[in-house]
Amino acid sequence: MKTLLRRIVIAAGVLVGVLILAAGGVYMTTQNRLNRIYTIAPETIPIPTDSASIARGAHLADAIAKCTDCHTPKLSGEVVMDNPALGRFVSHNLTRGKGGIGSVMKDEDWVRAIRHGVGHDGKALRIMPSADYGKLSVEDVGAIIAYVKSVPPVDNELPPNTLGPVGRVLVASGKMPLWNAEHIDHSVAAPALAPPVGPTLAYGNYLVHVGGCTGCHGPTLAGGPIAGGDPAWPPAANITPTGLKAYDEAEFFSVLRTGVRKDGSKIKDPMPIAWTKNMTDDETRAIWMYLRTVTPREFGAR
Repeated sequence: MKTLLRRIVIAAGVLVGVLILAAGGVYMTTQNRLNRIYTIAPETIPIPTDSASIARGAHLADAIAKCTDCHTPKLSGEVVMDNPALGRFVSHNLTRGKGGIGSVMKDEDWVRAIRHGVGHDGKALRIMPSADYGKLSVEDVGAIIAYVKSVPPVDNELPPNTLGPVGRVLVASGKMPLWNAEHIDHSVAAPALAPPVGPTLAYGNYLVHVGGCTGCHGPTLAGGPIAGGDPAWPPAANITPTGLKAYDEAEFFSVLRTGVRKDGSKIKDPMPIAWTKNMTDDETRAIWMYLRTVTPREFGAR
């Protein structure tokens, strides 16, 4: 009996030791990625100052890029999620107010943050969708920065980001893609021009790929579980022609503006209806036109 007990104690000790080593490895791996410094050559993008460009930037930041979804309509930032197991995820206060980064950001810092997902300290920004924003045209990046620089200061001091034990395991195992900066080709320049604004396939293609649609619905737009999302989120819908076959243009408009499907059910978070409803008729129609031309796929065929 004593021998058996001794073996159990030894086995338990070995198991605990293995778990400690594994936990230490996960911690060091994620910590190294958290502290990695990215050296990215400054990009010269003209930042306009005229009122029309600032208004254009405000619209892009709200209805298209949806910066105001995470950073709030005043761009003052907030605690997006605080879960002891996963971590605390905080969006920056982008203004020049107390607790904001606006007063320390240079134009090239804004460009680096938007297009490369890298902060002014050289570290990767968390959940910054720069893989999408990197497709924004030079003019549209400049307009967004012009708008961000124009917003009134807001005093809002926020707690730091943290990464919990489960979050570290998910990051280390590739189940929670936290940093776009790790996967972006930082040598690719911003497109010089966007397609002309209007209800066209070309402009719809542009809006879908800079506006975050592929982030949730997947590269093929076939929907399914959202990579790196909150486990409580429902899967994203299939928005290829297969998933949209029951809809016509008017019904598509209605869904993006009311958040209610044609069967009367309400679309749940994280679908950003509060922002898609602010798209113009031309923008919504352009997206509809483009989605009808993508390859039909079965739900979840990412």
